Amino acid sequence: MLYVTLPEEKTRKASFYLAMEEFVAHNVTNDDCLFYWQVGPSVVFGRNQLIRNEVNLTYCREHNINIFRRKSGGGCVYADKDNVMFSFITSNENVGFTFNRYINMMVLMLRKMGVNASATGRNDIMIDGKKVSGNAFYHIPGRSIVHGTMLYDTDMENMVNSITPADEKLKSKGVESVRQHVALLKDYISLDIEDFKMFIRRNLCDGEHMLTSHDIEEIEKIERDTYLSHDFIYGKDPRHTLTKRRRIEGVGVIEIHLEMKGDMIKGASLHGDFFSTGNSAETLLKRLENVRLERSAITDALPDNTENIILNLKKEDLINMLINNEN
Repeated sequence: MLYVTLPEEKTRKASFYLAMEEFVAHNVTNDDCLFYWQVGPSVVFGRNQLIRNEVNLTYCREHNINIFRRKSGGGCVYADKDNVMFSFITSNENVGFTFNRYINMMVLMLRKMGVNASATGRNDIMIDGKKVSGNAFYHIPGRSIVHGTMLYDTDMENMVNSITPADEKLKSKGVESVRQHVALLKDYISLDIEDFKMFIRRNLCDGEHMLTSHDIEEIEKIERDTYLSHDFIYGKDPRHTLTKRRRIEGVGVIEIHLEMKGDMIKGASLHGDFFSTGNSAETLLKRLENVRLERSAITDALPDNTENIILNLKKEDLINMLINNEN
């Protein structure tokens, strides 16, 4: 198996490595290829998922966590520099066989390190009944791509709060509950994260394919055109309505209905017992159309003199109301 390496070491976004998988699949002819990668705090969700159901967008914006969609199915994952992501590209077109081969390959590597790992369910690797790795795959003509996480360590606060859990029990108990279901590899092996990566590479790969600067340009083009595209990330989300309601001292009750498409405000309506002082209050929200629901974009879109439109309403109070999680 060839290990695919980059000509320079630098921190890149998850979108780059997802594009790199595609590039390798189309352009590197060796039967089997592997590479691993690490990213800054990121959420990567599946091809068929609705972002608003899976990702806490407000938390991610406030904590500088990047959001990406991948082309494989499966669930939403959190990644950061303390865990390792693997990409496996093979010419075998039997997706089920390829998927099982990759997972069993990783289980064998963990067992060689002395870890009692096992493959469980559709796509997980477990240690002592706890999940240490989740994996997903997709197929292009002539090639199959498998990618997965390996939790060496991670920021548990970010993991819990950036992803919207389907299990309300997990949500209510937070980090403590999730930690009981997640295995961190650092607790089971004596290797640090760099030695762990090298162990995998030495034991699975017998050659290297170095990408060129031209290859990097092609990968970055795939990244721009697809994985960084707003339509690709948010396009599967139908329009939906968020309701923001708050009583502000000296202003009254304000209720705002936001019609959303992904993270973009497509329309807004205003209700409540406040007093308009000049221009129609609806003209205030007209400024929010086609604006992202995040602090800096809203700050730029709104006028500074909101008190001249709604009595006593400070701009900062309106911004906080719009971006706050509470409805």
